[in-house]
Amino acid sequence: MYHYQSCKNHKGTITQQPFTNSFSTDTYTHSSSNIPSRAIKTNQDLLPSTPIGQLFYNDFWGTPLTHSGSHKSYRPLCVLTFRLNYALGGFDPWGYHFFNVILHAGVSALFTSLASAIFCHSPLPTLVAGLLFAAHPIHTEAVAGVVGRADVGACLFFLLALLSYMKYCKYRDKKLYLYICLVMSAASMLTKEHGVTVLVLCAVYDLFVVHRLHPKDFLDVLNQKRYGALREGLLHIILTSIALILTRFHLMGSKTPDFAPADNPASDNPSMLTRTLTFLYLPAFNFWLLLCPRWLSFDWSMEAIPLLSNPWDPRNILSACFYGSCLHFLVYIFRSLSSQRSSALSGSHGSCDCSSSCCTWNHRLQLGRQYIRSTYNSGKQYSCVYNNNNSSLANGHNRGTNGVANGHSSVQCRSDSSTDCYCFSALHNHTDAVIMATSLLVLPFVPATNLFFYVGFVVAERVLYIPSMGFCLLIALGLDQLYKKQDKIMIKRIVLGVLCALLIAMSVHTVRRNRDWWNEENLYRSGIPINPPKAYGNLANILSAQGKKAEAEWAYKKALTYRSNMADVHYNLGILQQEQSRYEEALISYKLAIQFRPRLAMAHLNLGLVLGILGRKEEAAVVYRHCAELDSSGLKDPKMHETTKISALFNLGRLHADGGLYKQAIQVYQEAVQKMPDHYQPQSLYNMMGEAFFKLKQYDEAEHWYQQALRAKADHIPAHLTYAKLLSKLGRERESEQWFLKAKVIAPNDSSVYQHYGQFLSENERHVEAAEVYLRAAELAPDEYEIVFNAANALRQAGRNEDAEHYYQIAVKLRPQEVGSHMNLGAMLHVNGKLQEAEKAYLEALRLKPDDHMTQNNLHKLRILLDKSNKRKDSRRR
Repeated sequence: MYHYQSCKNHKGTITQQPFTNSFSTDTYTHSSSNIPSRAIKTNQDLLPSTPIGQLFYNDFWGTPLTHSGSHKSYRPLCVLTFRLNYALGGFDPWGYHFFNVILHAGVSALFTSLASAIFCHSPLPTLVAGLLFAAHPIHTEAVAGVVGRADVGACLFFLLALLSYMKYCKYRDKKLYLYICLVMSAASMLTKEHGVTVLVLCAVYDLFVVHRLHPKDFLDVLNQKRYGALREGLLHIILTSIALILTRFHLMGSKTPDFAPADNPASDNPSMLTRTLTFLYLPAFNFWLLLCPRWLSFDWSMEAIPLLSNPWDPRNILSACFYGSCLHFLVYIFRSLSSQRSSALSGSHGSCDCSSSCCTWNHRLQLGRQYIRSTYNSGKQYSCVYNNNNSSLANGHNRGTNGVANGHSSVQCRSDSSTDCYCFSALHNHTDAVIMATSLLVLPFVPATNLFFYVGFVVAERVLYIPSMGFCLLIALGLDQLYKKQDKIMIKRIVLGVLCALLIAMSVHTVRRNRDWWNEENLYRSGIPINPPKAYGNLANILSAQGKKAEAEWAYKKALTYRSNMADVHYNLGILQQEQSRYEEALISYKLAIQFRPRLAMAHLNLGLVLGILGRKEEAAVVYRHCAELDSSGLKDPKMHETTKISALFNLGRLHADGGLYKQAIQVYQEAVQKMPDHYQPQSLYNMMGEAFFKLKQYDEAEHWYQQALRAKADHIPAHLTYAKLLSKLGRERESEQWFLKAKVIAPNDSSVYQHYGQFLSENERHVEAAEVYLRAAELAPDEYEIVFNAANALRQAGRNEDAEHYYQIAVKLRPQEVGSHMNLGAMLHVNGKLQEAEKAYLEALRLKPDDHMTQNNLHKLRILLDKSNKRKDSRRR
């Protein structure tokens, strides 16, 4: 009889993957080929299991708004569209990006409609504004980046609200347009916060475009009857604005969010001069990006834009030019309004009393057409005097066919060679267009200026999506004026040629920028000239995921040469080193990450794992305990932080269990169960709790926790296997085998399923079946020593000696220093009659372990056979 050694892990526990967080931290940048993690992939609000009402209590990332670590980005309607995408196509990126493109097309169409109204259907400026907006490169991030949907969606509702209010100003008796405007304004704000500024824009339109009020006349609005319609609109706007802002502030716990200094360095700078100069420069820089979008980046944080700490910094010239231009626009608008006010007070024939709400863009266009027809028919210059006897629309009267209230207003044309009709403002006076364009450019951008509160970014191209509408209107207005003032056809053609060249250049740049957003590697490489530390850090994450470890390590170290205190980069570099079994280097990287960010829970967790691998169990236990007690207030991703803390307890309990301290392990597991948040996936924790009770032979408790694990996740394979092993231990063989078979159905290509099922069959003396099952396990995991070794044992027990010998040979190659492999191979060769080879295997086993009595015994038996064989050979020769 020959003795065999069993694999020491043959009856080991079910393999449980230790909880790690070995992935790169999320940034707020996303490529067109991958779905962003925090906003979508790890956002529980997208899942059908999450009540849809929960979206209105969580921020954009799925964190409760009242949580101290919430980003306070409240965009439930945007998240609702993500949820719709998930319901239709899961995490397939195509659907998300297709939705964004459709939204951008819809916004471009609505904006063109607005431009048409502002320019009184003049084709040239309308076409220029629409095409420039549709093709502007600054919009690439908002459209190509999935999370940019918040800006595109907010702009859609923004335009619907503004166009509805313009309709309301035209038909004051139709209050439905007003209420549609208010609802769309709320929808815009619920898609992205700055959408609420459309209400201010509506007020500007009503005050300065429709009623042509001068600031000196604001007090008249409160008491004069003719402003009744204006008061109605403004009152609704003011009350809605207050309600929306107060509701928003209440939902986020009446607290503003906290941002890391790297996100907005100027806000954390102690110098008042530095903060002032930098915050004055940033709007000018944003305008320059609209004007010349040559350099674009996925991230402008950190030192991408160095702080302005010196009044003599040349960049202050750009700030001065920008604010000088703004002042010029304001003076122009103020003088125009003053001129109109003076004309109205003097009662001149060349004026139009536009205090009535009926003097809208559409009405002026109709007046203009009437004026042009009169001039063409008579060959004379006419001036149109719009007489408004009272505010008829405010009293609910209907319009006539020309847009003038019947019986109350009239258009009179008189012969006058010196005066044009003032109501043709879109044709002869561009004050209204300037007011609308400037307001569209400035008002939606105000929340991002840091004037009222600090924001969590320096520059964000997607934030310019709505303000760019005002920019496009200004460019269109300027080109239209330039074109009309030219008398020579050749010069006009040159202007049109320059316009076409501009649009083509913008379109080409947009296409090129979309290629940058096609995948993450291109995106991060494109950002290296602007923000090298952030770009190299993110590029390294991508290279590491692609298996380009050497390039990834170079990129991590390159990022640290620009900014050595980047905790995320140190952490990810540690992950890379840990994957390569460079544990001492990984320890240094994790410790540096913790040094620069003491509450980085993932670095603590992986530090504990590496210490455990190195056998420094006590240190690992201390790190796990410290990780589990870290504060989560004010963090960007509190959900991940809380999950990591529970993972630390899980690994601490496992550390105790591996040391045979099952009672201590159970105490830690129970602590984890008590502290785990609702979003935590507990199946592995429950399963390990069951394992600990199983080791203590408390089988009822073990069965309870195994069942809890299966309830938490019905397809959790380790729970299937551990529960099946428990049932086998309790003698419930039929139930046990059913759970093994269920695991095979769920995971037909999981080698561990076949391994443990094969063990079950072997223990029940079903060796032939066990051999087939083990062979399947070995096929799935040909490099797993325990599986191959156990397959050889099963084949031997099934009497398939030749096959058993083959698999023992494989086991020896996998672990040439493993004594059992050589000893069992020797025994199998011994049985198969290959005595010389068997002796070599036994001798190798004894070389590795000279005092192994089993091998010595087998070798002794072998040599007896060899002696007998040699004697028989000698006798035959004689």
